[in-house]
Amino acid sequence: MTTPKITSNISRRAFLKGSITAAGSVVATTGIARAATSLTHEKQEPLATLIDIRKCIGCEECVYACQAANAEKYPEPEKPFPKMVPPRVPVEDWSEKREVTDRLTPYNWLFIQTASVTVNGEQIDLTIPRRCMHCANPPCVKLCPWGALKQEENGLSRIDSDLCLGGSKCKKVCPWDVPQRQTGVGLYLDLLPALAGNGVMYKCDRCYNRLEKGEVPACIEVCPENVQTIGPRSEILKTAHALAREINGYIYGEHENGGTHTIYVSPVPFDQLNQAIETGKGKPHLNKVKNMMADGTQLAKAMLIAPLAGIAALVGKFYLSTKEDK
Repeated sequence: MTTPKITSNISRRAFLKGSITAAGSVVATTGIARAATSLTHEKQEPLATLIDIRKCIGCEECVYACQAANAEKYPEPEKPFPKMVPPRVPVEDWSEKREVTDRLTPYNWLFIQTASVTVNGEQIDLTIPRRCMHCANPPCVKLCPWGALKQEENGLSRIDSDLCLGGSKCKKVCPWDVPQRQTGVGLYLDLLPALAGNGVMYKCDRCYNRLEKGEVPACIEVCPENVQTIGPRSEILKTAHALAREINGYIYGEHENGGTHTIYVSPVPFDQLNQAIETGKGKPHLNKVKNMMADGTQLAKAMLIAPLAGIAALVGKFYLSTKEDK
């Protein structure tokens, strides 16, 4: 007798979900509270998020919650855009395509990838929330020449849109090409509109302003399937390993790029998932990633850039403060 193919979200969830381990239950019920409380501690442990992709049904509630929660951070570009020198510098304008949700853009910091794979002999469709991985030692932060990126005390990274010149160094050094640029906005318009970076880079900032108030990121708050769990990284990793053992699954993010604060657990190998998802511009891969900052050249660059970036950030902040006073 042939086993029927799983097609509906209900049958798929029943097939994949399984039980949650005791360790997972502890983090699920206390991790959010601990995450919020830890923000007040001087020596806090970095926060991480566990994403159990078995549970995701691709409803995109997280996508729209992210957009609503971060709408005030989105760019409002000035048009017409300055002509760039040299003219080959590309204009990247997403302001008329804000409705796009199938990839990362300056107006969409989270999207859902789909993969048709085989699990225990059954063909199923998995859906995977994708955004910034929030690396433990982020090359985007360490190699930004303008000091526009910072890593918060809780370990999560964000771009200061007031200081970013849109040079896209962060995108070039990101193993997943996550940051996205919007032309016609930012500090470059006041400084060197024809020569500077041509806009501002944008990516998930993990709802840092919500975390500062003891709230959880919007995508976690609205998820109807409890796909994501946030908490101290050591607890998240314990839960991820317990879950992987339970389902005979696989982990992504623990070691990629030296370790990240986004940990995925999958019932199938990630190289299989990577072959099944659509990748490209604004659509990150799921390949294995070496530790970018373990490279001697990158370390040397970071050491050279760090003091200059600090000075650049101070100059930028001073300029903005004098501009506000006028």
